[in-house]
Amino acid sequence: MLFSMADSAASLPGGQFAASRPKGRALLELGVAYGLILAVIWTPRPWQKALWWIAAAAVLAITAISFEGLTAMGLRGRNFFPSLWVAGAALAAAGVALAVAARLHTLHLPASPLRFIATYWAYALWAMVQQFLLQCFFLARLRRIVAGEFKPAAAAAGIFAAAHLPNPILTPITLLWGMGACMVFLRYRNLYPLGIAHAILGISIALTVPGNLDHNMRVGLSYINYSPKPTPVAHPASFKPPSPLQQPSALPQP
Repeated sequence: MLFSMADSAASLPGGQFAASRPKGRALLELGVAYGLILAVIWTPRPWQKALWWIAAAAVLAITAISFEGLTAMGLRGRNFFPSLWVAGAALAAAGVALAVAARLHTLHLPASPLRFIATYWAYALWAMVQQFLLQCFFLARLRRIVAGEFKPAAAAAGIFAAAHLPNPILTPITLLWGMGACMVFLRYRNLYPLGIAHAILGISIALTVPGNLDHNMRVGLSYINYSPKPTPVAHPASFKPPSPLQQPSALPQP
């Protein structure tokens, strides 16, 4: 039902005049949104929270003003199943990563399926938002500025990866993923499988990479300021030796 409504709405002429919009406007929209996103990433708390809402409002306002139609944004049912192989490939890669992590003893799974859902449902939604930003915002505007498909895709992947600096794990992964996701999007024009694949890959990284390596998937200032929670150690003054009844007897048992 949702897909059929999206397809019917996608036939609106919103995307027909997108190519005729001036490059200067696309560059301005791109600069404002990306500048605010970087400001959020590199601003300390408590100002970071306020900037987050400002950035979100700016992206939504620019998207509404420059609305190109649901087809251009990939929010439709068409080509969903033909492009679902991307999610399948991500699931296969996640399976390999889980197996390797189990072998290396770095796998850390939640205690139960309910705990897994409670831990990662918000990230799954955030993965879809990131794909929206990458394809529907950055890539769409870069295609108005740079001709062709490969160059805009490479530029979008580059700025997507730069937003994950200085994380040494996420930055190269997002560069490769961003490039591949943009090319797949240009081929199928469907955002949903890419959002699913992003969620699978991101959760697999969270489950397999030790927190001291990727700082629990933090980026920007949060990555630099990361400090792992210390393991509680009992103070020497609080140590109490076991009572004589708890000590093993040195005498042989009958």
